[in-house]
Amino acid sequence: TVKMTFMVNNSPFAGREGEFCTSRQIKERLFKELETDVALRIKEMENGTWVVSGRGELHLAILIERLRREGYEFQVSNPQVIVRQVEGKTMVPYEKVFIEVPEQYHGAVIKKLGSRKGELKEMKNQSGTIFLEFIIPTKGLFGYKSELLTDTKGLGIMNTSFYQYMPDPGSWRDRSQGSLVAHETGATNLYGLINVQGRGILFLGPGIQVYQGQVVGQNSRSEDIRVNVCKTKQLSNMRSKGEGSDEHFNVPKTMDLEDALEYISDDELVEVTPKNIRIRKMYLTEIDAKRAGRQNK
Repeated sequence: TVKMTFMVNNSPFAGREGEFCTSRQIKERLFKELETDVALRIKEMENGTWVVSGRGELHLAILIERLRREGYEFQVSNPQVIVRQVEGKTMVPYEKVFIEVPEQYHGAVIKKLGSRKGELKEMKNQSGTIFLEFIIPTKGLFGYKSELLTDTKGLGIMNTSFYQYMPDPGSWRDRSQGSLVAHETGATNLYGLINVQGRGILFLGPGIQVYQGQVVGQNSRSEDIRVNVCKTKQLSNMRSKGEGSDEHFNVPKTMDLEDALEYISDDELVEVTPKNIRIRKMYLTEIDAKRAGRQNK
């Protein structure tokens, strides 16, 4: 029901952290997985990438994590549902979703899944625990797991099973917030991070190597902006009154593999290595991104 594109890592940090990085090594390992995983499909594309189709977002995330721990380094695109054309209609996969949640949080769950095109089929209350059953397009579940845990203070339990292919409800909302993108290559600096943190949520702390075009946070507004998180403070021999007393650095949000896959949009990739999970723009420089945008119009 869900597919992702796997590709060789071509970021500025490519080959630094992985033992197996080449096209041949990645291809051999992916096709070897077919021997044991009957729910997986792999299609090799002419441009040297692989479209990997699986049972769902979690199924593919488990495969990516397994490859990462074995020493493989590669990049993946955002998950997309597999669309079928039946009698001229666009059909998409739907899931049956079972959610178990404490009574005080069920309202937030119903509201969220309703906004994601979910239809509530059944609700039962047993000793203060609410059992909910929804029918929802698979696409509507992308990125929901982390929201469920936030809305239920970590107490929500969700299980899904494939329901059937049905007409696409359409009118999907894209991600409402843009990304904070590194303006230059270098090590993040506390001074630069403090200057940027007011613009949104940061994903990195100080002293971490980043490259131009790497996503370092989520913008609080809808557009992407380039930020200088490597900026250092200009030293002088004068100390101003109260300097340094009001500078507070917020704890950055740690993005694991599932978070990164849920976060990225169509023009972003997840760089997967044994040591790091990085989010990056498909086109690292602003010039390349604008040029690609003009070509796609």
